[in-house]
Amino acid sequence: MSAPSTFFRKNLLRHKGSLLITYALFSVEMLGVLMRPYFLGEAVNGLILHNYRGLIAFLMVHFAWMIVGTIRMRYDTRTYTNIYNSLVLTFLNKRNLQENLSKLSAHSTLTRELIDFLEYDLVFILDAIYSIIGSMVMMYFYEPSIVLVCLILLIPVVLMSRVYGKKMIRLNKNRNDELENQVDVISSKNPETIKRHYTRLRNWQIRISDQQAFNFGFMEIIVMVILGVSLLLSVKQQQIAILAGDLIGIYNYLLKFITGLDTIPYSVEKYATLKDIINRIDDEETVEV
Repeated sequence: MSAPSTFFRKNLLRHKGSLLITYALFSVEMLGVLMRPYFLGEAVNGLILHNYRGLIAFLMVHFAWMIVGTIRMRYDTRTYTNIYNSLVLTFLNKRNLQENLSKLSAHSTLTRELIDFLEYDLVFILDAIYSIIGSMVMMYFYEPSIVLVCLILLIPVVLMSRVYGKKMIRLNKNRNDELENQVDVISSKNPETIKRHYTRLRNWQIRISDQQAFNFGFMEIIVMVILGVSLLLSVKQQQIAILAGDLIGIYNYLLKFITGLDTIPYSVEKYATLKDIINRIDDEETVEV
């Protein structure tokens, strides 16, 4: 992708105000998610001493998070359906795609995937980024040595993700190449041609799934190391009378970090898919120009 999708950038810029509001609301929502474990820990510490101020603060933070999340989810759908309709109507008016029903059908489907990425997957990925960075910041105030372990183990994860991303870009491109011919293949009504088409699609999907399985195994090994080492460090910390609420906070943030870490292969895969979709549709835009 020589330049970031001129076609999509142009269309998304028309909705930049709505998108900014959506992601601003999401950022506030994620701030609430990150602060809840801290306030939960403070609530527990307070309740042990029969002090209810921590509990009240925790409930107020949770209520504010719920309100912002509700508003954001309602606003999301309105924003992304507008963007999708705008993109699809643009495609329908393109002469070169009107002459190729197979590509028009495939690109409409791929556009739906792009909008789903913006509405669901990007939010999921940003959630993971907030979880990884935010959890390490919060854990630093509890037990800095756990943060050091997390940072060290991020190195093999990042290196593996680069290799995984290159493979997924190639596999997604091959699968989408085959998918673009689907309408033409079905229209041919040739049983052998149709069978070969679906066999190739199946084979590409199996290869994608195999890569996902391999990365799942690799990530879970990293997770096991993080949990094991963190447990040992926490035992050491408990020798200086750690508060129960603080221990709850540490493990909530540790679990958030692990959840974010598990999202990295998924994020790389979605990036590979998105890159191929944008390249594919931009090629059509260039042809028409």
